[in-house]
Order: sequence, then C-alpha cells, then structure tokens
Amino acid sequence: MRSVVVGTAGHIDHGKSTLVRALTGTDPDRLKEEKVRGITIDLGFAHLETGEVSLAFVDVPGHERFVKNMLAGAGGIDLVVLVVAADESVMPQTREHFQICRLLQVSAGVIVLTKTDLADPDMIELARLEVRELVAGSFLADAPVIGVSAASGEGLDTLRDALTAMAQRTRERSADGPARLPIDRVFTVKGFGTVVTGTLVSGKLRDEQELVVLPRGLSVKVRGVQVHGRTQIQAAAGRRVAVNVGGVEVADLTRGDTLCDPGAFEPTRRVDVVLELLADARALRHGARVRFHAGTTELLGRVAIAGPRGDAGSPAQVTPGSAAYARLRLETAAVLTRGDRFIMRAYSPPLTVGGGVVVDPFPPRGAIRTAAGLARFRTLEIRDVDDTALASFVTERGALGVPVSALISRAGLSADAAALAAERLVAAGRAVAVGDLLVAPTVLDSLSSALLAALAVHHKAQPLSGGLPREEARGRVFRRAAPAVFDHVLAGLVSGRRIVARDRLALEGHAVSLSDEEAGARDALSRVYRKAGLTPPDAAAATASAGVKTAVAERVIALLLREKTLVKVDALLFHSDALMLLKTEMRALKTRDAQARVDVAAFKARYGVSRKYAIPLLEYLDRERITRRVGESRVLL
Repeated sequence: MRSVVVGTAGHIDHGKSTLVRALTGTDPDRLKEEKVRGITIDLGFAHLETGEVSLAFVDVPGHERFVKNMLAGAGGIDLVVLVVAADESVMPQTREHFQICRLLQVSAGVIVLTKTDLADPDMIELARLEVRELVAGSFLADAPVIGVSAASGEGLDTLRDALTAMAQRTRERSADGPARLPIDRVFTVKGFGTVVTGTLVSGKLRDEQELVVLPRGLSVKVRGVQVHGRTQIQAAAGRRVAVNVGGVEVADLTRGDTLCDPGAFEPTRRVDVVLELLADARALRHGARVRFHAGTTELLGRVAIAGPRGDAGSPAQVTPGSAAYARLRLETAAVLTRGDRFIMRAYSPPLTVGGGVVVDPFPPRGAIRTAAGLARFRTLEIRDVDDTALASFVTERGALGVPVSALISRAGLSADAAALAAERLVAAGRAVAVGDLLVAPTVLDSLSSALLAALAVHHKAQPLSGGLPREEARGRVFRRAAPAVFDHVLAGLVSGRRIVARDRLALEGHAVSLSDEEAGARDALSRVYRKAGLTPPDAAAATASAGVKTAVAERVIALLLREKTLVKVDALLFHSDALMLLKTEMRALKTRDAQARVDVAAFKARYGVSRKYAIPLLEYLDRERITRRVGESRVLL
C-alpha cells in the first residue's frame, strides 16, 4: 500500500483539526490543554486508508505562538491541505504556513475552504478568489479548491477522492538510503519503555536493528515498530512510524534528535546553504542571529552571507524577495545532509523570513566572501546529477581524500548511489580511487612533483646518501595526506621508473657521488675493518688508523653501513667479510660434528677474542639462526 504523509496548514481556528477528525474519525488534539482551550498546540496525528493508499495526517497548530511546532511537522510531509475558513478567508497564519510549505518545496496539495455552512455564496467566492491570489505562481496554483463542511459532511467525499488521486501520483521516498528518522515525539508506554515517533525520511527500520541517536551519540536497539498502531516487522521510508527503542530513557531524548543507522550521518554546526528571503521580510544582514528549522530540529545560529545568487546584490545583506549564498554557524549540532530543506525565522520577533536548501553540510573552513568562495557556491548548486559538486568535495579534501562512504552523509546519497557516483567521477578523470578514498588527480600530481623535488634536493645536499628515508619523506611531503595516498604515489612513481623505493627513496638512476677524498677514505676504512677481522677498533681508532678526517670518516662510515660493507653488531662495527667467514666456519663445524656446541670460553679461545667481542658475536649468530642458546652454551643449527 502506498503511504503518503499529509500535513495541514492554515490559520488558527480555521478548522484543521475538525477536518482531520471528520476525514479519519480520529481526534488529532491529544493534549488536555488542547481540549480545554479548543486549539491545537502541538502536533497531532491520524490516518486514513482509502483504496490502495494510506494517508498519514500531521495536524499542525495554527496559532502564531506555535509555528515552531508546526515546522516540526511540516518537514516530513508529502502533500499539504491548505485550510482556509470560508467565513474568514485568508489570514496571517494562512500566509505564513503557505510560505513555509513553498520554501520546503512540498510538491503538491489541495486547498480546502472549511465552514462553508457558516458562509453565504458571496463569502465563499471571495475566499476562493483571495486564496487563488495567494497561491498564484506556486505549487498550489492549479490545486483544486474544495468547499467542505465538517458539520454536515458536505465535500468530504470529494476531498478524500482528491487526496487519494494526488497521493497515487506522488513520488515515493527512497528506501535505499540509510535509515533516518527525525524525532517529533518521545513518550513511554507501560510495559514497553521508550517510544519515539516521526516520519521516516529514508531507509528502513526493522526489529532488532542497531541504531544511534544523533547528535547525542546514544546507541539504541529497535524493540518494535508500529505504523498507524499496527505492529510491523519492517517500515520503509515515507511512513509515519512509532519505534520502541531500548537502551535509553525518555529523559535522554527530545524532539529534534535523529534516529539513524550508525556511521551514516554526522552532526554538524557549520553548513553552506542557498537562502531565499521572503518578499515581505526585512533585509537579512550579514552576521544576523536567526532561528534555524530543519526537520524536527530548531536551533539558533548566525548567518554569514557569501554573496547574491544572481548578478546583483550585496554580501552585506540579503534583500527581500532575493536569494543568496550563505554559511550558517549553528550554536548546537544538527544532523543535516545535502539537499535538506530548511526554514529560517528571525530571532526576535520570531517571524518566518525565508528558507532554503543545504548544499554542503560539512564545508571546509575558509573565506566565503571572495570571488573564489562565491564560485564554489555556484558549483555546489543542487542539480539532477551532482557530479560537479562531488568533484568539488573531493578537490577540497586534498590529500586526505573523501571516503566513498562519506558521500552518504555529505551528499545525501544511498550506498549504491555513492558507489555509482564514485565510478562516474573516476571514469571521467575527476577523481582517482585510492583504496576506499577518492582523491583529485591534480592533488596526486602535485604530491608526485613535490616528492621528486624533495628527492632531488636531498641528493644534492647529501651526495653520499642512498636516498631520503621513507618516513622522513612521508613527514616532509605527505604530512597532511592519508596513508593510502602516500603508498599510491610511491607505487605510481616506481611503476613509472621515476624513483626507487626501499627503506630509502631515491630518484631512478641515482648513484652515490664521492669526492676523491671521500673515495680514498672509503677504501682506507674498509681495509682497516677488514684487516681487524673479529676484533675491530672503535670508530675513532679506525679513523686515526686510516688517516682520515673525522667529518669525512663519519659520512663514509654511514655510507659503508648503508652499503652493508660494515655491519653494526651491538655497539661494534664489523666488516661484512669477517662476519661471513665466521658464519661459514660455524656451519662447517656443524658438518663435522652434528652434536657440536660452543660456549663463551670456547669461542674466545677459538678466535682469540675477549668477552667484549665474543658476547655480541654469539648473539649475532643467534639472530642469524646459526646457533641457539641452550643454558650456558649454544647449539649449532
């Protein structure tokens, strides 16, 4: 059965709740105070099943003091019933509610003239003309105007038929995305615990599902799901649902929280938007404090105006009836994604002044009142295919890249749509897939060039070096890059035969360059250590014996170690030939005697070395798996 959420809109006491009760048989006014005062104060809910359509009604208060409650219900509706009393015609809250629905881009609706039994034909015709004038040029311009009397039942069948026909043409919400339920009510049911209700914006909810409440970060588990009072195993997007959640108390939650899949969304306090100001509002100045309404959330924030959406205008303010690009800095966190509609109200008095759409829920820090900032906003405009905006997100992230999964929360895509978008960006050459990251090709090219330049500088400054240490290169060039990006760039340069990458990175074809003095020092020091065998001198003695300057000897010894001509064992330096000969002799000893063992004393006597050399050499043989220590001796392997 197709499910559509229908919201009422209109002035106080124009008969919205009475109309819903007449249509559904359910009184949406549930609060005692509402019964006493005869007005709707908070959201009310009812439903009607007709044919293959389920109509979930959200009845909103019409009093100006409770517009914020109206906004909490308006964000999730598919169709609107604009209610105008025939005996009073269009009133202030009629206009405000209509503008709110227009700004939220409600797709369709019907206009209902209520209380026709209290008005004569002239009054009804006047109300019809005035409401037509109000909605001219809007989504309700061609909507049917239906006269209704809840008292006599006149027009109710016509209204039901009109809503049913319209509901069947309404586009269904996608159930492919992550679960997202803006909470509009929180209460407790005896024997069940905490229950939340709301309109499921996207995804599905099912029993035993693990969810998170944002922005609080509370983990909960679904214990039960109901749609219109009926228990369901699963509910899909577009339904009014009641969810029994475990793991939290009623006091832990409130209207404005969001129930969603873990990891699918992130709270934000800084969003970029396209803002439209109503024609009858005051100019909105840069830095103004405003009330921000999105879904069931109401927050305070400040507006930073980037510039006009069109060719004319000023970044200092948004003039009435115009549109602008802006950044909102919210005082508390909200759960938002690209494409979310919002309403903006003045801080004081709290009047609706405009609304708009979120184009980036996680914008980078930086100036927005510049030519580049304005150009970026134009790139982020909502389009049918958002590849240009997505490419902008990727470029802005630089070497950190954008995880494909982040397109779900930032771009408002389902997991499948995010994967397809990533494939399109890669195929078009607008991004490169680096593991699960998307990185701009220009960023990778820049990093490659920077690394090649760093290696050239290193080779020139240290001609005896075998290359720049890998981790030093990472810290110097890739300090703000994701680890996978570093590996990707290295792999590309190696496969392109631009660099050689081992523990050190060097340009392809790089060779150590020695001066005549350094070449002589290398030969001399190598002879000293080779001649010393298993009793090498310390570095200072070797330097003196070779007749080499200390500074030159330090550079050359480091080179000999990198070339593995010298091997460091503990604090001693041995010539590799001496160690190789030692290992050969130990293996030969094993060949002659399978039970051969060697201890410190025997080793010292055999090679004529002191304990200073014997202990490090025996431990070296252990590491090389030539021997294994057993008690006080070593077994030859």
